[in-house]
Amino acid sequence: MKKIINKMLITGGLFCLFVLASCTKELDQQPITSKSLANFLTTETEVEEYVNAVYGTLQLNGLYGLYLPAIGEIPSDNTFDEVPANDGGMYGQLDQFTTVASNGMLSDLWKNSYQGIQRANTVLNRIDAISYTASTVKQARKGEMHFIRALLYFNMVRVFGDVPLVIKETTNPNEFFGQGRNNKDAVYTQIVSDLNSAIQELPVTTATPGKVVKTAAQSLLGKVYLTLGRFAESKAVLADVVASGRHQLLSEPADIFALSNKNNNEIIFAVQFASGINGNSEGSSAYQQFSPSGTISGAKGHNLPTKSFYQLYSSTDKRKTAYVGITAAGTPFSTKLKASTTTPVDGGSNFVVLRYADVLLMLAEDENELGNPEPAKIYLNMVRKRAGLTDAGQQSQVDVRAAISFERRLELIGEGHRWFDLLRTGTAVSVMNAWFSSQNITTRITDRDLLQPIPQDQIDTDPAIKQNP
Repeated sequence: MKKIINKMLITGGLFCLFVLASCTKELDQQPITSKSLANFLTTETEVEEYVNAVYGTLQLNGLYGLYLPAIGEIPSDNTFDEVPANDGGMYGQLDQFTTVASNGMLSDLWKNSYQGIQRANTVLNRIDAISYTASTVKQARKGEMHFIRALLYFNMVRVFGDVPLVIKETTNPNEFFGQGRNNKDAVYTQIVSDLNSAIQELPVTTATPGKVVKTAAQSLLGKVYLTLGRFAESKAVLADVVASGRHQLLSEPADIFALSNKNNNEIIFAVQFASGINGNSEGSSAYQQFSPSGTISGAKGHNLPTKSFYQLYSSTDKRKTAYVGITAAGTPFSTKLKASTTTPVDGGSNFVVLRYADVLLMLAEDENELGNPEPAKIYLNMVRKRAGLTDAGQQSQVDVRAAISFERRLELIGEGHRWFDLLRTGTAVSVMNAWFSSQNITTRITDRDLLQPIPQDQIDTDPAIKQNP
């Protein structure tokens, strides 16, 4: 799914489609055409093109291109911003809990999320009336749209709290002015509904890397239930992922993120990027932006693992080098992101949204919260064993809970989970204030710091959207 197709632009009712020939042939650029969206999406071919545009939204900087991974890590004790003033202080504000409503990162997250939601709404609104050669393909596309819409809303509600809930297509934005923000409970109800629909609609396998499959919807639903404290429901749906046999832990942590091994059996869903395609425009700039300053051209030092985090790995933990490297100056950096073979902004690393190790650790948490610490340790120890560590020996529910939280940090570093883990477990304030104290940092946070501010440009556009405290 090439970005040149994915980044189809919708401005008002106009749809601009760039059609390119196969990358294996001489580039033959067709004329750019403009189509009225009202008259578009009338054939299977057009829907397929538009579905690619929905996936393309996930690659934008406001989502998994750059900002969302940072929002899920930098406010936590996992990562920091090396030069807070870089890029107008967008990342530094997250690090120092000084984020303002004009922060461009949050503005792009909001806009890109609703762009993707609106595109998914459009497909879901129109696809039933369109003839498809294979009904199974049509059903799969519906499942993909339900999954992506749920994923985008799940991110939004965790970052901002209450958000406007829009689940129907509109060509007139004025129709939604004055709606304000829907209660997060209603948003979660829609997320659960979308994912249950996706589970029924999605295929078990796909021949196209990056397409959503059934286990992705199940894994995300398990994470949503876990976030809501519905542990028995989370356990049931995540157990189905395990029972499917579709995924497994790779034997070596270093193999998971290798460019030669993308979309391997541990990966459940990943946003796709590629180097050296279409004038080096298909890659991700995350490797450049998340590299220590001065190490490569344009490196900004955003979202770097803290030294205190790096020191948590034991000397025998394979992940100490597989997941995190360290410069000669002693600055840790993520090795999950790989260098580009072309230009620094054209990285080929996919962004992994869901993988099997996360599923096992969520299952461990479900079991433990249901009062079953011994079964919980079975899943926990599967991840530890792969890392070259001995089995966890904790006995009590409290100790096993701490061990699972610790293992999630070591295993999922840089993948955008830690801050959201702290939020859903209700430990963000206590953990972060203790960490600040241990690092001799004067910052202290309260519950008022747990949600990000609503972007000011949204409030300026629609006064019914009120700011967070």
